[in-house]
Amino acid sequence: MKSKLLSILMLSTTMTFANAADKDLLIIESYHAEYPWDISYVNGINKAFEGSGYKVHRFQMDTKRVPKSEYQKKADEAWKFYQGIQPKLVFLGDDNALKFLADKLGTTETPVVYLGINSNPRRMKLSKNITGVLERPLFKKSVVEIKKIMPQAKKILVLFDSGNTSKHAVEEAFKGKTSLKISGAQLELKQIGKKTLWESTVHAAKNEGFDAIIIGLYHTLIDDKDNSVNAETLISWTSQNTPIPLFAFWSFAVGPDKAIGGLVLEGYSQGEKAAEIAKRILNGDSPANIRPAIGEKGKFLFSKKLLEKWGLMLPNDIASKAEYID
Repeated sequence: MKSKLLSILMLSTTMTFANAADKDLLIIESYHAEYPWDISYVNGINKAFEGSGYKVHRFQMDTKRVPKSEYQKKADEAWKFYQGIQPKLVFLGDDNALKFLADKLGTTETPVVYLGINSNPRRMKLSKNITGVLERPLFKKSVVEIKKIMPQAKKILVLFDSGNTSKHAVEEAFKGKTSLKISGAQLELKQIGKKTLWESTVHAAKNEGFDAIIIGLYHTLIDDKDNSVNAETLISWTSQNTPIPLFAFWSFAVGPDKAIGGLVLEGYSQGEKAAEIAKRILNGDSPANIRPAIGEKGKFLFSKKLLEKWGLMLPNDIASKAEYID
């Protein structure tokens, strides 16, 4: 009788844990909780599952701030976290999470939805339980729109850090080129890893004939002691010290003490799209039957303060669609 009762209790406990796992979702983030992109896309996912009964767990790999030599260690920690939760579905946020965890998760039956991916997932030969949302920054289209705001701009400097995400984004968009012409403007691309070189490049931009700067990613720079540079401090410094108008490709870089704005991407829509795919899977669709999606087309976002500072007027076709951060 005791043996039978014990068996019933064990079965009940097992079912309780199984039911709990059935309602657990996990987001493994490449970056950190305070990073504006992560805040935005996590909000998109959370909003989509609000009131659904699912519990969303998070793990941050922090690869914007830790050295590259520690990426695998952070991925191992993420794997242990996953094993401890055994979630119903995993979201992989951005390239590093996908790069370091796709193979292991591909050996499981857990469905995986990636988002914010700048690289080409086809090159990774992902398992059939993995699908998701691609991030394709609107580099060329953004330049076309900036040219409408500054038709006099003949030479534009494009600045990125030298992190993995930047390398993938630049590779996909610029196909290995560092100089190209778009809408009558000559673009010069520079990927910089050191804070001192970033600062000297910004200071010299006008003297080198540039009419504007477009800032991409700037979160993996290091100082002379190889310490990670605070991204918010860096973008604020760049805004204050640029001798020419500063535009942006991503919404998190726009603000009265950041960049003027532009046609930008934001994380929220990536989270929404990833959640949409996740819901299809949770409702019975196979990830193998869901083609990777591409995120939203971008939006016009500007700082009124900086438009005024630089004496810039938005043309009607942009002004009619623009949102303002201040």
